Amino acid sequence: MIKSLPHSRVGIQRIPLLLLLASLTLLASCSSSPSDLKTLQQQVWKNPKDAGAYMLLGNGYARSERYSEAAEAYKSALAINPKLDEANHALGAVAFNQKNYTESLKYFQKHLEHAPKDSLTLYDIGNAYMQLKEFDKAAKSYSEAIDNSESFTEAHYNLAICYLNTGQRAEAQSIYEWLLKKNNYLAVSLQKHFKKDTIR
Repeated sequence: MIKSLPHSRVGIQRIPLLLLLASLTLLASCSSSPSDLKTLQQQVWKNPKDAGAYMLLGNGYARSERYSEAAEAYKSALAINPKLDEANHALGAVAFNQKNYTESLKYFQKHLEHAPKDSLTLYDIGNAYMQLKEFDKAAKSYSEAIDNSESFTEAHYNLAICYLNTGQRAEAQSIYEWLLKKNNYLAVSLQKHFKKDTIR
């Protein structure tokens, strides 16, 4: 008979606590605290001509869901450096998060002018069109994103949703079968949309 050491039981009992602490640390790092934002603001005040500092400040505001302030910071970055294309994408994301989908399209399309094969931007454009219920335009954007990145499973999934909303069930079914091999979670979620489509 092997006796267990009392210390090993204590160690095992501490594992959930350690996991909880690690999770809290990770969550805390995802949002900007007021002191982090103050530090970023100070960087902007010290270097008012630094577009990168404005981008970091905008990102901090966006993480804190202070979208109006984030947009102002990104616009300031663009005023300093009009070729700072990531600011256009960031402005599109801020507008999208504020549910201003038409405005987000303007910025995403401006970003796309400089990076016409950017799959993520094409996907974001598709998402904006889907929110506007312009499913044909959304499907076109998702298809272009997939053309540039064949394994973009989320774009396939959203394209299938567009197909279901435009009566193209066979095309959606084809994507569903592809997703079964690639991402079971998305396939199961898509299956729920098929059931809703049948009820309509």
